[in-house]
Amino acid sequence: MFPERLIELRTSKDLTHQQMADMLGITRQAYGNYEAGKREPDHDTMKRLAEFFNVSTDFLLGLNFSDKLLTPKEEKDIAKDLEKMLSNLESDEGLAFMGEPMDDETKELMRISLENSMRLAKQLAKQKFTPKKHK
Repeated sequence: MFPERLIELRTSKDLTHQQMADMLGITRQAYGNYEAGKREPDHDTMKRLAEFFNVSTDFLLGLNFSDKLLTPKEEKDIAKDLEKMLSNLESDEGLAFMGEPMDDETKELMRISLENSMRLAKQLAKQKFTPKKHK
């Protein structure tokens, strides 16, 4: 599962083996061995990969099956919808709690919560509506 996930993540960013190796500070051959399933990265390298691709190490290892990748188009759609939602809430009454306007920190927490909810909804829909032959 790890090699397939790594290939999918790398190609989604249009990166070469050499670019990945340079980012990780390893040889191109060592990185190629990760994708070929001949070798697994150490803990620190696994963490760097997860951070670089903005996924969990569980996802990389195939332990989190609900964490489906979103396409670049889906990512753009989420960003666009999120901006639209937040701009609709920008009035003092829109983002208020008990009549008091929300402070900047609370607004940012709201944005993060909305974004995570939108991502989860998109991932669940993808999981639910993707035919078994394409999984």
